[in-house]
Amino acid sequence: MPQIKDAAVLKAVAHPVRRRLLDVLRVDGPSMPSVLARTTSQAVANVSHHLRVLAEAGLIEEAPELARNRKEHWWRMPDRSISWQLADFDGDPADLAAADAAMAIGLQRQVELISTWLGSPASREEPWTGAAFSTDGFLRLSPAELAAMGEEIQQIVDKYAGRPEAPDREPVFVIGRGFPARP
Repeated sequence: MPQIKDAAVLKAVAHPVRRRLLDVLRVDGPSMPSVLARTTSQAVANVSHHLRVLAEAGLIEEAPELARNRKEHWWRMPDRSISWQLADFDGDPADLAAADAAMAIGLQRQVELISTWLGSPASREEPWTGAAFSTDGFLRLSPAELAAMGEEIQQIVDKYAGRPEAPDREPVFVIGRGFPARP
């Protein structure tokens, strides 16, 4: 998984529409701006602008081999996952603000996805209602133990990532966070 260490790249991630476009490309694979516009309920011109910003940041790339003619423009994510560490941006207040903004946009997107699921009829229907899970808890961990736990959780996510489509498989959003907190 590529680690973002450039604040300019992180600024490209720190926008709700661009975050949603990355999610759609991550889940659905390569796509054209018109399809992305329909999927995200955005104007094609707006989607095209945000795709250019993501491309300039190196987060997506054109996929010209998918085009049937010169008018079609396809985009894809070369890496399906991206991540960053706040520690990589704490040397400059502007860079740290970009990292904080990207984290806030990410959290906002996570809450949006969870809220949409909880409000949907599918959340009360089998087989997904029995399969969906939510867990949380307070643990007593050192920073090293928390980091090790995060690595183990990432290994589990990586184990299930990239599975081919099948009749019984749908995109599933999984969230895991760990941080110091008091009840």
